[in-house]
Amino acid sequence: QVQLVESGGGLVQTGGSLRLSCAASGRTFSSSPMGWFRQAPGKEREFVARISGTGSIIRYANSVKGRFTISRLNADNMVLLQMNSLKPEDTAVYYCAVSTGYRLGYTEVHDYDYWGQGTQVTVSS
Repeated sequence: QVQLVESGGGLVQTGGSLRLSCAASGRTFSSSPMGWFRQAPGKEREFVARISGTGSIIRYANSVKGRFTISRLNADNMVLLQMNSLKPEDTAVYYCAVSTGYRLGYTEVHDYDYWGQGTQVTVSS
């Protein structure tokens, strides 16, 4: 059974940093694109960052470019999201996801097949 578990969320002040981790189990995803999304209260889930299986292709949402860094540890079946210079508008539940099929851009919710349960990130002003 595939399971994705996020960790590392919490409460941080504006300008602070957090590192989110997502550990996958149940199968190996070393060749599968993985991504991070977030959902703020009353808003739709939105794309944050994605990384290809080899790590050679990375894409970020414009709102986090230059502040967030996605990476993966294939040996550990994990994907990470380093978040720096956090802003109150980054407050959301953050979800990791993995795609097992070929998709066009891997920036849409429907591009992904498995999801974690989410971890709360709150940035205070």
